[in-house]
Amino acid sequence: MSNLVRNAWYVAGWRDDFGREPQQRMLLGMPIVLYRKQDGSVVALEDRCVHRMAPLSMGSLEGDAIRCLYHGFKFSADGQCVEIPGQDEIPKRACVKSYPVIENGSWVWVWMGDPQRADPSVVAQSKALDDPEWVLKTGQIDYEANYELINDNLLDLTHLAYVHAASFGADEAWSRSRPHVETLPNGVRSSRWIADTPPVPPLGKAAELDRVDIWTSYDFIIPGTFLLYTALCPTGTAQRLGGRAPTDDDDILFDNFTSQAVVPTGEKTSRYYFSWGPGARFGGEDIAQIMIDVAKGAFLEDKVMIEAQQRIIDCQPDRPPMPASADKGITIFQRMMKSLDRA
Repeated sequence: MSNLVRNAWYVAGWRDDFGREPQQRMLLGMPIVLYRKQDGSVVALEDRCVHRMAPLSMGSLEGDAIRCLYHGFKFSADGQCVEIPGQDEIPKRACVKSYPVIENGSWVWVWMGDPQRADPSVVAQSKALDDPEWVLKTGQIDYEANYELINDNLLDLTHLAYVHAASFGADEAWSRSRPHVETLPNGVRSSRWIADTPPVPPLGKAAELDRVDIWTSYDFIIPGTFLLYTALCPTGTAQRLGGRAPTDDDDILFDNFTSQAVVPTGEKTSRYYFSWGPGARFGGEDIAQIMIDVAKGAFLEDKVMIEAQQRIIDCQPDRPPMPASADKGITIFQRMMKSLDRA
């Protein structure tokens, strides 16, 4: 896969997805089996028995070990084969790859590269679903498209004015303005005001107004985690603050946060995990449900566009796109990905 970064943390699923039943996930085109040990910690192993290459995810757990359903080979949680039925000698090479795995922000993350370089401190700091400051709902969508196209979509929000004009109600101000883009050690940050625009989403006190100023700031972290804070404020706030973020609660009519993760499952298949919801002081479960329902509809609009884009690209895969001024974040991020890929 192009610009594939192996030495990075990839989301394998939501924390509650994994228990004592083995689950298969495809990450970077590789089958991974995940399950929880008796102490609750998560195991991530290559989902391929060394014997006849059957998926271990079809097997069963015995304590912290997993037994292949095909011919009964049993593997410990570190991937070493510990039993071959009817055979006393177990070859040292009878083992499956074990992957570093952590839990952070209500996601389970797997490190797909060199285990010695797996640093938990570099994982993207998404909001946990039980964070008391936010009321978050979740969703996920599978794409028949390369994950980089989804990354590009999230790195250039000018498409809101066109792809999401009906669902989010965004107007052309989103396409005319340009964000301030800065480089982070492991990604990019994009921040801007959208002044005198319809409220997106039209909830809380913002729903009482026809026009508001919207502050958006997101970090896009390698290899594809989108962390976006949005605040809706009275018109005139953007001009008064002069490009600075709103920090006074009196300026904020409504705010929300979304954590999103793009995961390459294959060369041209991807999975997209997302959460979204209001600040707890501006809404509860009912508001969060309205928001996630809108988000799911909007992200299906993205899916239609991006999968259509992939089909067009496949007709002439060597034909490059023509960049525009809105692509600054995309360009910086792609260069960072290529640099890490070469490294």
